[in-house]
Amino acid sequence: MQKKLEERVFSEIEDKEDKHDIYVTLCHRDDFDPIHEYLYPMIPGDEEKKVCDRKELAVKLSNQEEAVMMTIFLECEYDKVQELMMSKRTFKGRLNTAGNHYPIEVRLQQSRVYMDELEKLYNMFQKNGMPWKTVNHPYASKFFDVILVACEGTFTEDEEILEMSITLDEWEPYKKLDVIPLWNIERLALKNIGFPVPAIDRVNFEHVLSLRKTGSEHGYLVDGDEELIRYIKRSPEELTIVSPQEKSGVWNVCKITQPVTTRIGRLDYELVSNRRKNSFIGSYARKQAMTVRAKGEIIRIVHSFEAAEQLELVNVEIRDKNNRPPATYGLNPFISDNVRVENDKKIMALGFRRRGANSFILQDMMSFLVSEVQMYFPEYKCEGEWA
Repeated sequence: MQKKLEERVFSEIEDKEDKHDIYVTLCHRDDFDPIHEYLYPMIPGDEEKKVCDRKELAVKLSNQEEAVMMTIFLECEYDKVQELMMSKRTFKGRLNTAGNHYPIEVRLQQSRVYMDELEKLYNMFQKNGMPWKTVNHPYASKFFDVILVACEGTFTEDEEILEMSITLDEWEPYKKLDVIPLWNIERLALKNIGFPVPAIDRVNFEHVLSLRKTGSEHGYLVDGDEELIRYIKRSPEELTIVSPQEKSGVWNVCKITQPVTTRIGRLDYELVSNRRKNSFIGSYARKQAMTVRAKGEIIRIVHSFEAAEQLELVNVEIRDKNNRPPATYGLNPFISDNVRVENDKKIMALGFRRRGANSFILQDMMSFLVSEVQMYFPEYKCEGEWA
């Protein structure tokens, strides 16, 4: 009887959210493994080398318009990224073609491509009725578009671009070319099993997708228009989509692949995730509807994540305003609080201390932890700082 009671308690408290943990890293475009067990390009087609559109470039130069030449990654801390964005500087470079060499002037603009993908993922979680957990993506904000501002000479669309080089002065050591972000989300197209069956409400239809071939141990999110998806039911080996669509079809599904230990290849950049540590008290606390308003609870929330291994929360302070700029940024800017006015909120300053070796993504990891605390305390504006 005691054994049965113990099993019942643990089964009721079992946390299913680990199937939807997001893992991210970076790799060089030439080192991408197309048959990797669980890592895929964040943007499909990113692994292919991009070629600049000569015709579009020539038209924009003749119209004296700015043109995006390429995207680079800056392997530096958040402070350095902020310094670059605030400076609004331009940099010198050279555009080499088969017959000419053109001196050029460029500026850097933070790329929104990968941050927009995170917003799309959030909307997908909402449509699937799944609880959102901040994605720990310390690399997304470090991609910059190289925008051509001026070009000396007359560039024509007939000229083949052989090379484009730019010099970023003090940011030059951080510049990385042909780097792409990877995550454990695979995009699939799944067909119905059999024909749709009328739902209980006699209005909608149930479309059943089998997960046996793709793996029932992974997490799944259905991507589609809100008009086509009423709600989704999950069973261990099936996904049932309740929709007004009465004909069978192909559904776009995002498979959140569970990572596996592999000895093939080596990652050049750290693999990070928003995974929580497995603990009974953590799982029990997430089942409770009310958040405990105490410093100890905030410390428990922060240190429940694997991302907190290199950081230690040592201080929590409530202030009317912060006199110094925060060392963190929000990772959920797409979540708006329409109830409270942002200017009226008090500051919850979270003081962190480094553990172990320093890393160029440490402030970004701290931003992830602060952003997750923000989800629990929407009445405050949470900011991280070094203690």
